Amino acid sequence: MTNSEPALTLDMLMAALRAAAEPTRLRLLALCGQAELTVTELTQILGQSQPRVSRHLKLLCEAGLLERVPEGTWAFYRVGERLSGAPLVRAVTALLPSGDATLGRDAERLAAVKRARAEAAEAYFRENAPRWSQIRSLYVDEKQVEAAVADMLGPRPVGDLLDIGTGTGRLLEVLSGQYRSGLGVDLSREMLAMARTNLERAGIRHAQVRQADMYNLQLPAQSFDAVIVHQVLHYADEPAKAIQEAARVLRPGGQLIVIDFAPHDLEFLRKDHAHRRLGFADAEVRQWCLAADLEPAAPFVLPGQPLTVQVWRAARRVVATIPVSPVKKIVAA
Repeated sequence: MTNSEPALTLDMLMAALRAAAEPTRLRLLALCGQAELTVTELTQILGQSQPRVSRHLKLLCEAGLLERVPEGTWAFYRVGERLSGAPLVRAVTALLPSGDATLGRDAERLAAVKRARAEAAEAYFRENAPRWSQIRSLYVDEKQVEAAVADMLGPRPVGDLLDIGTGTGRLLEVLSGQYRSGLGVDLSREMLAMARTNLERAGIRHAQVRQADMYNLQLPAQSFDAVIVHQVLHYADEPAKAIQEAARVLRPGGQLIVIDFAPHDLEFLRKDHAHRRLGFADAEVRQWCLAADLEPAAPFVLPGQPLTVQVWRAARRVVATIPVSPVKKIVAA
């Protein structure tokens, strides 16, 4: 148990064990341990009625094994790291048989749900790539965001900069004087094509773009001095995992800058613009950064109509080393 996890009493442990000791609830724990999922998605995966699944979820939440995160008309269920029952969930799910047919079907259906999400997002990006900058400017003046990021990077150029979810390459372009070498990554080929065109048109030779998954960047650890995640997390199935991967490629002392929406209730963004999450609370982003061994600072807030944008900054901790005094060689007289 880590220092961030609350103490688990004997009564709490017994209640958690009773809650977990049921086939459907074990399956739910296994699924929610892999991704944040809604009741609708869990119903689809398990092949059970929504009232039944909701009842099981309620019991698991009451026992401290899952947490329910309401967001607009949706609610996400996940294994929260700060829950009292988190260590028990990890222990129990680790014991589940890998060859079980039911769990195997659940895993296949979970993968199908994730694929459907990804395909919907990719279709949206393909359709909207030509007017992406216009879409981004609907809610807050992008020039304000760009100025805030530039201020956070500081007056001296950073060495290597990574822009995750680079889109049209706009940040690589406007920040080109503040880094020596830039790399933008995105899953959308259409976005990358526009980014390459924009960088070439601007005469920027010290930045490149490539296709990459933000959960698995295929980049060496500790290889960047600054990482930017601009308006990406609200599309993510697993935003905490994206933060972990961004932190992995940061050098000690490097900084992560995350730009995204504050919590809001504009449901049409899910339907019309493929948003997975309706913004993020400061406490949630801070928790993800701390879990990734980053030191977060207070966010910079940019009020907008109707959405407010927040810019979070977190630094990769520098591990202090204790100098070792050289051993003196004793020479016998």
